[in-house]
Amino acid sequence: MTKRMGYRDWRWQALWWHHFFLLWSTIHGQTRYSIPEELKQGSVVGNLAKDLGLGLSEIFDRKLRVSSEAGEQYFSVDAGKGELVVNDRIDREALCGQSASCVLPLQVVLENPLSLHRIEVEIKDINDNSPSFHTKELSLKISESAAVGTRFPLESAEDSDVGSNSVKSYMLTKNDCFTLKMKEVEDGKTVPELVLEKPLDREKKAVQQLLLTALDGGNPVMSGTSQITITVLDVNDNFPVFDKNTYKVSLAENTAKDTFVIKITATDADEGPNGEVEFSFGSRTPDSVLSVFEINSFTGEIRLKGDLDYERASSYKIEITAKDKGVPEMESHCRLQIDVTDVNDNTPEIVLTSEPQPVREDSPTGTVVALLNARDADSGNNSKVTLRLPRGSPFTLKPSFSNNYALVTSAALDRERFSEYSIEITATDSGSPPLSSKKVIPVSITDVNDNPPIFTQPSYNVYLKENGVPGSILYSVSASDLDFGENAKISYSILDSKVQDVSVSSYVYINSDNGSIYSMHSFDYEKLKVFQIQVQAKDQGSPSLSSNATVHVFILDQNDNAPAVIYPSSAMGSLSHQRMPRSAKAGHLVTKVTAVDADSGHNAWISYKVAEATDASLFTVNLYTGEVRTKRAVSEQDDSSQRLLIEIKDDGEPVQSATVTVSIQLEDGLHEPILDLRQKAAEPSKKTGRITLYLILSLASVSVLSLVTFLILAVKCMRNSRSSGTCCMRRSDCDDYKNPNRNLQIQLNTDGPIKYVEVLGGDMLSQSQSFRSCMSPMSEYSDFTLIKPSSTTDFKEVISVLDASLPDSTWTFESQQVSRQ
Repeated sequence: MTKRMGYRDWRWQALWWHHFFLLWSTIHGQTRYSIPEELKQGSVVGNLAKDLGLGLSEIFDRKLRVSSEAGEQYFSVDAGKGELVVNDRIDREALCGQSASCVLPLQVVLENPLSLHRIEVEIKDINDNSPSFHTKELSLKISESAAVGTRFPLESAEDSDVGSNSVKSYMLTKNDCFTLKMKEVEDGKTVPELVLEKPLDREKKAVQQLLLTALDGGNPVMSGTSQITITVLDVNDNFPVFDKNTYKVSLAENTAKDTFVIKITATDADEGPNGEVEFSFGSRTPDSVLSVFEINSFTGEIRLKGDLDYERASSYKIEITAKDKGVPEMESHCRLQIDVTDVNDNTPEIVLTSEPQPVREDSPTGTVVALLNARDADSGNNSKVTLRLPRGSPFTLKPSFSNNYALVTSAALDRERFSEYSIEITATDSGSPPLSSKKVIPVSITDVNDNPPIFTQPSYNVYLKENGVPGSILYSVSASDLDFGENAKISYSILDSKVQDVSVSSYVYINSDNGSIYSMHSFDYEKLKVFQIQVQAKDQGSPSLSSNATVHVFILDQNDNAPAVIYPSSAMGSLSHQRMPRSAKAGHLVTKVTAVDADSGHNAWISYKVAEATDASLFTVNLYTGEVRTKRAVSEQDDSSQRLLIEIKDDGEPVQSATVTVSIQLEDGLHEPILDLRQKAAEPSKKTGRITLYLILSLASVSVLSLVTFLILAVKCMRNSRSSGTCCMRRSDCDDYKNPNRNLQIQLNTDGPIKYVEVLGGDMLSQSQSFRSCMSPMSEYSDFTLIKPSSTTDFKEVISVLDASLPDSTWTFESQQVSRQ
């Protein structure tokens, strides 16, 4: 019996080994399929029978079955077609998570004979998950005193998909104060940061609502949003400041619990509760970090409270918040990176072998700035160090030998843009994971005189009253130079030019240090109204650079000239003797006082009035023309000798005045010329007709000549004063025009409210013909007024000839009383 039992056991052992070797020998090569996730149930993966070289009948005969190493039966075999089909919903994210590759291994077992086939089904990712934020509504408190350029880290969106279907970009709603920028971290990922572009003003807008959108790279694009509410704070104006923006630490994966990791240090410039800082993990810190690390809120010490697993997480990037106890609370953020290492435990080091030297801003590309060496205490690949500079830096590293490098310039430098560079060099070894360190090398840029001085304005307008005190300051010009040191020191000078054929340096001088311009003497508006000064600003560089500016000096008129009496002239003395008949009626023209003022504008407006009179009821003087006329008819009781003191005043401040005395002798039998003209007009004779003809021809020629002369002067005046719209010519600026036959003189006077042109024939003391154009500034019309006829010929004929000699226009002629001097 024992032998039989032993024999039977031997047979079963032999049979088991037989089947084992048979199974081992029937395992064939692998077959691999690729399908997208989320296929419908019954979707065909591949023709399994064809790929394994089986007929449809063998599927039943050999009892083909499929088993999954994952345990879940996601696939089955259609026995009628020999196809491998999807048996259940397949979610790649549930099976493989964030792994770049997702493969489901299958075992196909066949009996009679027994054989085993391994099949791999690769599950490809589809864009079936949209990005999502851990926090849908994020609240930020930002002080209104936050500096422009301050960055606020935002939560990164998560996407269960991988590859191109994962998160690719972020977008922020349009607003006035904030922009979105991406910060690249060392593992190649990017995190969004909110950047303050414009100063905040709580009084204008206390709360801002922003929408952060994360977009993936799938097709179609899927997105997720997070609402950001920003509250602008108003009181506590100092944030806690970390001694570093980013802290890095490495821990071995077998580090014991309660091990000290790092101490975060932050200070607050405020006092009292506003300066007391509490530390905490960021509000968006995931549970995977909170379960491993803890932070002391008072000291900032971080300790290990959980187990580290390099295969699970090789690095932790933790947001640390430092918050003071002010009202409102102010907080700052920094980033802590904890690298979990397997073997490599030494960071590379950068050592300067020569101190950096200052570099001229015009240095050519390739100028050596400093020499440095990179080293790592580790060995093998872990000691191989690679150096890199930030993008956009005008410097580059030139390798020499044995990890020695030369820091050289790679682009043009401009001290006015950057006077000093802090070159951050990052050293990274080839360990796994790689370790790195940074060293900042300060490089100062020395100045070159490449910027000329720049005036605040290309030209200046200075308005100066005449009769100023010599040595008084006129104006101060200012220029600036972007260069530094001696290259930025500016001296001012006046370029030589002529003012009325005299060097401008005789009028003004300039302080070479501060650009203040002073007068050499007082100015007279009547002699000089405007002039220009060319000011040059020159730096003290080598070679020196300069620029020019123009100073326009406008002299303003002051009432410093009293009216000057033209008639009676100084040759006649200050006393004018006039005669008039006792038969003169009211309005009789006795004489005319004429005066001018050398000033301009209101200062040159002249008015006349009777200051003293023998009989104030008998005579009056026109306020603007100076014409002396009778106020009433002369009576027998009036004294035969009358005396008038006429005061002539201008319109300036203070008022300037002059006086003239007119003595009038009343005589019997002295007839008026107008009556004589009318009598002689009623008694025509050959001699009178001949004289009349000569007078008509003379008056016609004089009228045409005076009209043409006046028109020429008016056109010239309008061209010179088009901008002001007013023709204002002084009598002294007008030349006298004389007729050789009639000794004709034309005088233009535009001072005062009455503008007139006097055309004089003959001597002022003799009876001569003169007329003027009176142009009132308040009227649209101008008048030619005939003052005195040259003879006693028929006055009606004179007037008709004079009317016929001028064109019909707005000009009108008014006859005046005629009196003998």
